Amino acid sequence: MANHKRKRRLFWVLCSLPLLGGLVFFSLKALSPNSTKIEPEKLARAERMDLARSVVATGKIEPVTKVEIKSKASGIIQSLPVNVGDVVRKGQVICELDKNDLLPRLREAQAALAVGEAALKSAKADYERYQVEANGPDVPFLKRDMERARQMFRDGLIAQNARDDAEKNYELAVNRQQSATVNLGVARAAIAKSEAQLEQAKAVVARAEEDLRNATITSPIDGVVLSRDREVGDAVSSILTMGSGATLIMTLGDLSEVYVKGKVDEADIGRIWTGQPARITVEPFKDEKFWGKVTKISPMGVEKDNVTTFEVRVSISNESGKLRALMTANAEIILEERKGVIAIPEGAIVYNKDRSTAVDIPDATQESGKRRVAVTAGISNGSRTQIVKGLAEGQQVILQ
Repeated sequence: MANHKRKRRLFWVLCSLPLLGGLVFFSLKALSPNSTKIEPEKLARAERMDLARSVVATGKIEPVTKVEIKSKASGIIQSLPVNVGDVVRKGQVICELDKNDLLPRLREAQAALAVGEAALKSAKADYERYQVEANGPDVPFLKRDMERARQMFRDGLIAQNARDDAEKNYELAVNRQQSATVNLGVARAAIAKSEAQLEQAKAVVARAEEDLRNATITSPIDGVVLSRDREVGDAVSSILTMGSGATLIMTLGDLSEVYVKGKVDEADIGRIWTGQPARITVEPFKDEKFWGKVTKISPMGVEKDNVTTFEVRVSISNESGKLRALMTANAEIILEERKGVIAIPEGAIVYNKDRSTAVDIPDATQESGKRRVAVTAGISNGSRTQIVKGLAEGQQVILQ
């Protein structure tokens, strides 16, 4: 009986030896430096998400409407009631120049205008008087009176001095008529001169009034003050005399609609068209997306360092007012979009020589701790790639 128990114990010991040896082997292997355990940071999961293939145009936020404010009048700035960031309305006073020189100039011009009006009135009165005299309404009467006096003198009814008086009166009337005819031309010329001088005086008054109005500068648009380039007391030059070299007082912009002016490589420009949707991100609001569309594509590229790029404008509605001028923005122009697809990081994709794709997945049964499986890739946004076939949602993959 004891012998039988010894044999059975020996049997169990012999059976346990291979098991203990295996446990020791695998324990030593797990503790060895060549362990095939995959580090957690090398693992990623296949996730379901919306994925878009796009072209990114990087640029600055610009207002669609931007106006540089320059003065039509020269002078010294007396008042600047608005500052950078202030909202202004069309017609609102945004700058006033000193009017101390403009008001006396206007009064002087108005006085000259009054003198011109009086001179014209006088010239017209002279013309009317000369016109009456030139018509000579009493000449025919005096002529008949002279002829009657001559006849009566021949008949001995009147004395000679009475006849001479009648003849003298007639001759004086004729002379006055002839003189008035000459003076009529002079009066007509005087009227023309007075009218020209009056028009000139009116023009001077109008210019003085315009200068006075121009000394008060109002906003031409509803917008925001983007920059204020001058301060109270600064001298400004007139745009009417200096042209583009006139003093810039401030810049206004309408930020209700803005755009991103970015550059796109010539390799991608053929896939972009006007009206194409775009998703915009800006540095201050990294977690927020703004939507816009392509409104302009430059017909001519610009070459720099052997790289040709094309300017693309993406317009954005800015009703929220969050977007501000010169913010750095990335306009992601959507070429193709897929909703609710399985995607993995681009870094997990293995590209084979035959252009097929595969991924490595963890597999503890393999000596290397991983197994390569073939997958069918779809669209990619540069950081994540769609997996059409070969992986399930939530499955782990190994980053290369």
